Amino acid sequence: MNVTYNWLKEFVDFDLTPDQLADLLTMLGLEVEGMEKLGEGMDDVVVAVVEEKRQHPNADKLSLCRVNNGTEVLDVVCGAQNFKQGDTVALAQIGATLPGDFKIKRSKIRGEESCGMLCSEKELGLAAESAGIMVLPAGLKLGTPVFAALGLKDTLFEIGLTPNRADCLSAVGIAREIAAKLGTKIHCPEIAVKESDEPVNRHIGVTVEDAEYCPRYAARYLSGCRIAPSPEWLVKRLNAIGVRSINNVVDVTNLVMMELGQPLHAFDCDRLAGQRIVVRRAAEGERFTTLDSQQRTLTADDLVICDAERPVALAGVMGGENSEIADTTTNILLESAWFLPSAIRRTSKRLGLHTESSHRFERGVDIGGVIHALDRAASLIVELAGGRLAKGSLDIYPGRREPAAITFRPQRANAMIGIDLPREEIVAILERLECAVTELPEGALAVVPPSYRIDIEREIDLVEEVARLNGFDRIPATLPMARVVSDRPTRHQQLEKSVRDILVNHGMNEIINFSFTAPGAADKLLLAGDDPRRSSIRLANPLVDEQSVMRTTLLPGVLETVARNISFRTLDLKLFEMRRVYLPVAGEQMPHEPLYVVGALTGSRDGMGWSRANEAVDFFDAKGILENLFGQVGVGGVKWVADAPEPFYHPGKSCSIVVGRERIGSVGELHPTVQDNFGLDKPVYCFELDFEKVLTLARQKRTIAAPSRFPDSTRDIAMLAPVELPVEKVIECIHSVKAKEVEQVDIFDLYQGKGIPEGFKSIAVRIRYRSYERTLTDDEIGKLHRKIVDSLLNKVKVSIR
Repeated sequence: MNVTYNWLKEFVDFDLTPDQLADLLTMLGLEVEGMEKLGEGMDDVVVAVVEEKRQHPNADKLSLCRVNNGTEVLDVVCGAQNFKQGDTVALAQIGATLPGDFKIKRSKIRGEESCGMLCSEKELGLAAESAGIMVLPAGLKLGTPVFAALGLKDTLFEIGLTPNRADCLSAVGIAREIAAKLGTKIHCPEIAVKESDEPVNRHIGVTVEDAEYCPRYAARYLSGCRIAPSPEWLVKRLNAIGVRSINNVVDVTNLVMMELGQPLHAFDCDRLAGQRIVVRRAAEGERFTTLDSQQRTLTADDLVICDAERPVALAGVMGGENSEIADTTTNILLESAWFLPSAIRRTSKRLGLHTESSHRFERGVDIGGVIHALDRAASLIVELAGGRLAKGSLDIYPGRREPAAITFRPQRANAMIGIDLPREEIVAILERLECAVTELPEGALAVVPPSYRIDIEREIDLVEEVARLNGFDRIPATLPMARVVSDRPTRHQQLEKSVRDILVNHGMNEIINFSFTAPGAADKLLLAGDDPRRSSIRLANPLVDEQSVMRTTLLPGVLETVARNISFRTLDLKLFEMRRVYLPVAGEQMPHEPLYVVGALTGSRDGMGWSRANEAVDFFDAKGILENLFGQVGVGGVKWVADAPEPFYHPGKSCSIVVGRERIGSVGELHPTVQDNFGLDKPVYCFELDFEKVLTLARQKRTIAAPSRFPDSTRDIAMLAPVELPVEKVIECIHSVKAKEVEQVDIFDLYQGKGIPEGFKSIAVRIRYRSYERTLTDDEIGKLHRKIVDSLLNKVKVSIR
């Protein structure tokens, strides 16, 4: 919001300097983001009179002037032709600096000396364009700085407002704040509405078809007006706050909007079919050309102002070309209305059309000030454009409601602010804000805020007003009372961090995806029709369909990230995500939100390098990471069950992860069809863990055994086993002997091919024997070894090679 120092002084009396006023406004919550002191540093531009004007001897389009500044007569070369001898002008003397850092120096122009420059409004920063030099009113004292002589010295404040303070999007609104803080009264211009005897409804009619979007619509009728340039005072007032002058009628509507905060619109009544206004919703796809000559396609959510046949304005945003005020306009329908802020905001955002009018309607104008602004504008139009004002106004306001009182407790306000203001002072503050205050039992107050303060709805809003008007700087600074609490991480948090650290230490990178996914993600994963993960929670207002449901598994997001990275030629990936999924629970409002860990590996195991083989990752890389993870978090008894655990894994290249009877996850190579569904052109190995189950199985305490002091001895067993026999069965059989001297069992060779019967495989096992009590003899080791061999022959039906 732009407003000037001198304009504010017209509404409220104060003795503050511009800098002091800027501090006061900022402390009131109306932050002054910028100050521009108009005319500052321009005292070398003075009033002067042209005593002689003659043709430049060496240039056809230049004049040589003798200019008197009250002290001396100077020679000045000028190219403008819109002045004559005897005119009073603005003379920029040698040493003056004009806007744009343009410095005036003594110079020679076409052989003639020029000791200054005659200035135009544009060169002085008073107008965007000007046709020639600035001719001043006669009688001004020579040598006086031009800005001081014309009363143009002023300070422009650029005030940054929060969206809730729509009442301060006007000069009067800011003046109210100053008056409330200083304890004075504002004085607004008197409105003298001179009406004719003809009632307004003889000339115009108004119908509101959508009272939801337009609860109040008022209009006046003026006839016999003359469209002309605005007077100088109005042009200067608008230019000072950055508003371009158009003509006397449009300038009045802009002035009243900036003065009172109520946008207005003037229609050429003769161009309105039926000389009536109809307020309705637009038809879907309806087209309309706004004042900026752009054709807009409207929707059923847009509110339009129509005549008897067609739209003539986009309500609250911009008028139309088909009803704008033109030089030939004589009869005017003047509109003042209140539109639903959310409706105007939707239209403005959708069309990308932000105007001073929409800016105010989007935040909410004063519904109680509609007629006041209408009368103010009508009186100014009659004053500046002449004409006759019809008697009365059309005011369509069917849902008129009286503002509700807010119960306010002064003692509660003092406690919340941390001060001890007397009750009388609190009441005085509220009354200075033009609130109606009445007493209630038990010390409470009933407070009715003025209609323009739409941001005051609750008691806490009034508490803020008391703190603001009393002064934020008067609230004592105190140290907060707080207990020092040792907030140690829970076991869940500790294990969660440990799992992340372990995966990162294995060279994996953590990723974070949105909690939303596409409805077709379950189809891409080939999940069965009755799979619980197909049941997902749909968002009420998704931004895009690809993110319209809450995820029930992390895998789609991880695979999409893998595909995206590969498309950018990042081919070697080890990624994991550790986040929650959202599983609906029958009969419950909130879903179950367990934490899951999903990883994906693809590409080279160690990356390219001259000193190492470029080998691709495989199933055992993923399995090895999980084995190390389980070992470090203390999950024992893990079994890898090759039972085709999930439909999104490759058959025969995946397994379930089981501890006891609890399935805690799965690992395997991605199914070729799933791979194609996600646009992946090479194998991807994935794992999935239910972290909540891992948490229940992880051991908090570890038992550490000291190493044996005695030497070890190893024995190998080579055997033939059926291809379908899991190697795990061999390991289990060896451990089933329950010999405490068996320290370690390793499979060091697995072979199929030449020399091995078809349907069989060769397995070589190395067993390490060691005792904690003594050195084992060869006989003891031999007996124990034969016992293990016999167990293998009898239980798993292998043959020793």
